[in-house]
Amino acid sequence: MAAKILIVDDEPAIAENLQAILSAKGYETSCAFDGSEAVAKARHEKPDLILLDVMLPKMDGFDVCRLLKSDPHGAKLKILMTTGLDRMGDVEKAFQCGASDYLIKPFGSVKLLQKVEKLLSGA
Repeated sequence: MAAKILIVDDEPAIAENLQAILSAKGYETSCAFDGSEAVAKARHEKPDLILLDVMLPKMDGFDVCRLLKSDPHGAKLKILMTTGLDRMGDVEKAFQCGASDYLIKPFGSVKLLQKVEKLLSGA
């Protein structure tokens, strides 16, 4: 069975691009475009992995990550945070919130798929 990946990004073009890359590799994908929708979809769909942008309307990615990781199901949830922010402290903050890994935009599809496959394999 294909792994389920929830893509959370407030820019539809980026979300669609990520969806195309991941779907081509056989992953089952869905998208959310703000923090509140991300939390609701994650709780309903129970994805294997979430690609979570930091800069989101309604609730930022750090808060989404923290909230989901506090859920009983969320403790095992893999979260790959993505952001255009390359500020000192953001990587540490992502890990403090419970993120499994971190990817700085712009990133290529090869780098993305390596991180996704590593997280889903449990390596």
